[in-house]
Amino acid sequence: MTVAHHHFDEDSFRRGLRAGWGYTGPGFLVSLSFGVVATDAGMTPWQAVLMSAIVFAGSAQFASIAVIAAGGGLPAAFSAATLMNSRFLAMGIALAPSLPGGPVRRALQGQAVIDASWALANRGDGTFDRWALFGSTAPQYVGWVAGTALGTVSGDLLGDIERWGLDAVFPAFFVALLVTEVRSSTGATAAVLGGLIALALVPVAPAGVPVLAATAAAVVGLRGRRTA
Repeated sequence: MTVAHHHFDEDSFRRGLRAGWGYTGPGFLVSLSFGVVATDAGMTPWQAVLMSAIVFAGSAQFASIAVIAAGGGLPAAFSAATLMNSRFLAMGIALAPSLPGGPVRRALQGQAVIDASWALANRGDGTFDRWALFGSTAPQYVGWVAGTALGTVSGDLLGDIERWGLDAVFPAFFVALLVTEVRSSTGATAAVLGGLIALALVPVAPAGVPVLAATAAAVVGLRGRRTA
C-alpha cells in the first residue's frame, strides 16, 4: 500500500508548490503578527526571526511568547511549545511509511511537515505524496520567515493588526484545514471526537494538554481510513 519514490517527482513538487501558495498569504499575516508580539514580549528581531526559521510552527511560537510575556522562563516556554506541537507526533507516525530511507533520513524529510502541507499531501488512502509535501511547504516557509522579519520592524503595527481583525487569521487558518479533512465520515468522526476531548479538558488541564489528548482522535480517524 505504501509508495515511496526515491527519484525527484517534478509533477508532484509543482502541484504541491501551486497548492502551497494558497496558504502562504494567510501564513505571512500570522507570522507578521508574531513578529510584532515577539518583539513586544522582549525578544530581539533576530531572535524572533531565528525562532520562526527553526520552529516554523505558529501555535508553538505563540504559546512560547505567551509564557515569556507572562514572566515564565525558557523551560516553561519550551514545554508549552512542545505540548502545542504534540499533534505532529501522530502526523509523523502516519507519514513515516511514505518516506524512503532509514530513521535519520525520514526524520530529516519530516521537518517539512506542517499542517497545510500534511493535509495537501494526504492521498486519502493512508499514504502521502512526499514531493507534494515538500513543494507545498517551500513557499509557506519563505512567507513565514519573511512575515516575521517584517513584523519585528513594524513598530506600532500590533494595534493595527487587531483593528483590522488580522488576529482572527490564525484560528481561521486552522478551520480551513479542518474543513478539508472532514469530507469523509472517518475524518468527521475524528474531528468531533478530538474537539470533545479538547473541550472537556480546557477548563481543567494545563495549556497544551488538551491538544495532546485530542491527537488520540486523529489516530482513530487514521485507523478508520486504513480499514475502510
